[in-house]
Amino acid sequence: MSRYVIDKALLKENIETVKKKAGVDIIGVVKGNGYGFGIRELTAVLKESGIKTFAVTETDDIQELKAVLDNEDILVMRSTGIAEEAEIIAGNGCIATIGSLNAAKVMNEASARLGVKTKCHLKIDTGMGRYGFMPSQIEEAIKCYDMENLEFIGAYTHFSSAFRNRELTKAQLQLFKDAVEQIKKAGKEVGIIHAANSPALLNVEDVCLDSVRIGSAFTGRVITDSKIKLNRIGSLEADVIEIKTVPAGYSIGYNGLYKTKRETRIAIVPIGHYDGFGLTKEKEIADFHSVLSQLKRYLKKQQMYVKINERMYSVIGEIGLSHTAVDVTGSDVKVGDLAKVDISPLMVNPRIKRIYK
Repeated sequence: MSRYVIDKALLKENIETVKKKAGVDIIGVVKGNGYGFGIRELTAVLKESGIKTFAVTETDDIQELKAVLDNEDILVMRSTGIAEEAEIIAGNGCIATIGSLNAAKVMNEASARLGVKTKCHLKIDTGMGRYGFMPSQIEEAIKCYDMENLEFIGAYTHFSSAFRNRELTKAQLQLFKDAVEQIKKAGKEVGIIHAANSPALLNVEDVCLDSVRIGSAFTGRVITDSKIKLNRIGSLEADVIEIKTVPAGYSIGYNGLYKTKRETRIAIVPIGHYDGFGLTKEKEIADFHSVLSQLKRYLKKQQMYVKINERMYSVIGEIGLSHTAVDVTGSDVKVGDLAKVDISPLMVNPRIKRIYK
């Protein structure tokens, strides 16, 4: 059976490295099933490390977080005009994201129905093009502060290219600061402000503000040229379940696209597409920049490898849904030996068990 294994000690090292670099409060972003590390498991470790605010994008994740949190804050990074979602956010005492006048009205009405006052962070769109008031809409944003069932305790923006474009990131930061100043001049209390994500923290100086939102940096799988050392954590693992020897010219895998050039000793590893190994472009999670290198490697048809007993062996034939054939000719690999695949946790099926060691 396959499993995704995370070294807890190395994860804690990453957390401490990030905390030291940031120098301000950290919002632990655990969207995408905790960036593939398991939302409950990662949240529990972050909580142990002193992080007190957590962020997700899906309302379904709220109960997952509440199962492992006590009184920590949950920020829902989703500006929504859907009444049902607004009620879930308000009803669970979460911090709402308000990125439009309509979202503010819907959240205000939902809060009134529930008899609560919902804490909110205002979202400013400085160039990402998704949620948020554009800088030209600050007068609309200011109106949100007068809604009686909303309590604004913060404001934030999101950088679009912090992993590769420092100048654009700095320009976005200035737009955000200017928008915040306009709100303050209108006599409104903005609260804490935050902008930096993992790539910004590692790649761009002076972006931390009052807090930072960190997710991928915890995993050590973030695009950066920073000299700050993070541990690259996580491996998909399974035991070798079968060994066989086939003659030269023997077809391996679906469609018979691979034929052995010599007598070949093969190890069968129960890892495949279902687990997240060797995904096609259509199955890829293209929204996350941290898996792009994996996608490029696949599209270029570069050789893929599996590590068995700490030595790399070539994958042969098409990877199947649940199995992969590995050329172990000339080795002493045997049934029961440990096989590992280094892939982004974001690509690993959420149903695969996450094991913290």
